[in-house]
Amino acid sequence: MARLVARTPLARPTDAPPIAHAPVPMVPVETAVTGGAAPERLASADETPRHVAIIMDGNRRWARARGLAELEGHAAGVETIRNLLKHAVRRGIPILSLYAFSRENWARTDEEVTGLFGLLEAAIRDETNELRREGVRIRLLGRLEELPEATRHSIDEGLAATAGGERLLLNIAFNYAGRTEIVDAVRRIVSSGVAPNEIDEQAISNSLYTVGLPDPDLVIRTGGDQRMSNFLVWQSAYAEFYFCSQLWPDFDVGAFDAALVDYASRLRRFGR
Repeated sequence: MARLVARTPLARPTDAPPIAHAPVPMVPVETAVTGGAAPERLASADETPRHVAIIMDGNRRWARARGLAELEGHAAGVETIRNLLKHAVRRGIPILSLYAFSRENWARTDEEVTGLFGLLEAAIRDETNELRREGVRIRLLGRLEELPEATRHSIDEGLAATAGGERLLLNIAFNYAGRTEIVDAVRRIVSSGVAPNEIDEQAISNSLYTVGLPDPDLVIRTGGDQRMSNFLVWQSAYAEFYFCSQLWPDFDVGAFDAALVDYASRLRRFGR
């Protein structure tokens, strides 16, 4: 029989557990939805994710399978967003983050990139009033200074018009890359003159595009691939991942509910 040996108390790092485990105050979100009805829930409040992030993959494949121009697939994807936003409000999801345009997407053709910019501008222009009625507030994540002036102008108008939304925060990751976000965070920290030994996880989190928001609880990726594609790489360290084969234009409210049910069935230990 092995002998039990007395051990000295375990010396733990002074900054453990990681800041990702710390509770983050909820973004104020009204519990009422349009018409005054209570949010529909599939699970208890503790089993409902505070923050859902989605990698919307498959627009181009959806269009090609139907003999359509690729931009038609992106347009169909915008319609999916419209339906999903209303459903997320009904389900009581406080924060939804959508990966709309990565910095890697600049490698696509001029026609497609210009078309994506046009779709974003049109969506913000056409949907602003409805978003405001639904209580949705828009926030953009990414290097907006690199976008065309007309696109930036549309974004600024949408941000201002929906600033009072309190039911759901919609983060649109546009001209976004997770590693670029970390680079920008490090630059902000360095330029602020923080001493190296004062840089910790909280300092980095406070310098990200998502400052002040809880990390994603659930990351959904459509289209069949199982990778992060440089999306919220810092914030998703302890997220639950849900991969499905539906192409994004086919991802309906039923598919979203299936992801929520799967999430509710998981036990999140956070290393404990």
